[in-house]
Amino acid sequence: MAFIKEETEDFRIEEVFSLKQEDTEEQTDQLVLKEDNQDPNEMEQTDQAQKTKSNSSFTCHQCGKSFVQQENLKRHTRTHSAEKPFTCQQCGNVFTQKASLQDHMRTHLGEKPFTCQQCANVFNRKTNLQRNRRTHSGEKPYTCHQRGKSFTQKSSLQSHMSIHTGAKPYICHHCAKSFTVKGNLKTHRS
Repeated sequence: MAFIKEETEDFRIEEVFSLKQEDTEEQTDQLVLKEDNQDPNEMEQTDQAQKTKSNSSFTCHQCGKSFVQQENLKRHTRTHSAEKPFTCQQCGNVFTQKASLQDHMRTHLGEKPFTCQQCANVFNRKTNLQRNRRTHSGEKPYTCHQRGKSFTQKSSLQSHMSIHTGAKPYICHHCAKSFTVKGNLKTHRS
């Protein structure tokens, strides 16, 4: 865990960030504001209120996915909408996240920095390499808790879950048609 401290005139700001390695969405952050001349009892109450606040989560109203940070929810919400604020200057493709644009730029540059040690295939995205590795290992880390069926890809589990929930969270904002799978919405738009 890392501490980043910043001093101001009347307040001391301490930010604490921790990251659970296996799931980047499990990021937690706390922002603690303490007035330098605050009495110890008030500080303890402030600390307790902050702990309660830091345990809160932000939930997507369309699909139910929860996030610890509001910024992650905001970024996620773009996957359900047509909002794509990041544009490739070379081809005009648009993206919901800056990281996706950066990954996309590798296609123009021909960069494929991720190599599978088993089959020597090369990939421009780390997630594609990880998906490829599962074809070799047979690992199926995504499991339906209702039927026990397992999948190699998260998107396959999400498609499967729509059988149980009937949810169609991906909506075309031109015609209001909804889809269970993001890829089907993309195909519909093109």
